[in-house]
Amino acid sequence: MLDFVLMIIIVLSAILALIQKDLLKTAILTGFSGGALAVLFQILLAPDVALTQAIVGAAIIPIFIALAVKKTQRSDS
Repeated sequence: MLDFVLMIIIVLSAILALIQKDLLKTAILTGFSGGALAVLFQILLAPDVALTQAIVGAAIIPIFIALAVKKTQRSDS
């Protein structure tokens, strides 16, 4: 039952990340989706894949997205 709830959370957070106007919210939702996917992999008894997903999908990719957004934002001056 928990795996179905996690799958719904993953899909909903991915869809919400796609429709966001604010790119920082997109980065947060991407990290949330990656973290939930890592938990799902752990429940499915794939700890090596879960660890990789937690590092890459929940940490590195959202940080890179947030840094890219911060570097490319335009200021009105």
